[in-house]
Amino acid sequence: MPSRRIETADGRAALAAVAAGGAARPATATAVRYLLQLLDEKAPGNSVEVRVPPFGAVQVVQGPRHTRGTPPNVVEMDAATWIALATGAQSWTDAMAAGRVSASGTRADLSPLLPLRP
Repeated sequence: MPSRRIETADGRAALAAVAAGGAARPATATAVRYLLQLLDEKAPGNSVEVRVPPFGAVQVVQGPRHTRGTPPNVVEMDAATWIALATGAQSWTDAMAAGRVSASGTRADLSPLLPLRP
């Protein structure tokens, strides 16, 4: 979870900037972190690590807690893919088929949690 909470208005403004195209890096970073924050609120826990380098990572989903080394359940993707999945612009199945998401572990399927509909 990001250490600083992103206010809803700031998150939505960043998402609007990204949707309009050509968003600056700070807006993309805010949009990614805001959506990770929403995922954490929707599915709190520590069994799956969702990574969107270089902008953020969060541990979510109830289950066995991970404490050291590489987590057994990891999902990683780029910022554009995360934003598309979280907002419903792309489906989990399509992103996986296109190789845009790297997911390992038995709990790494985020499809039941997406889209977030901020």
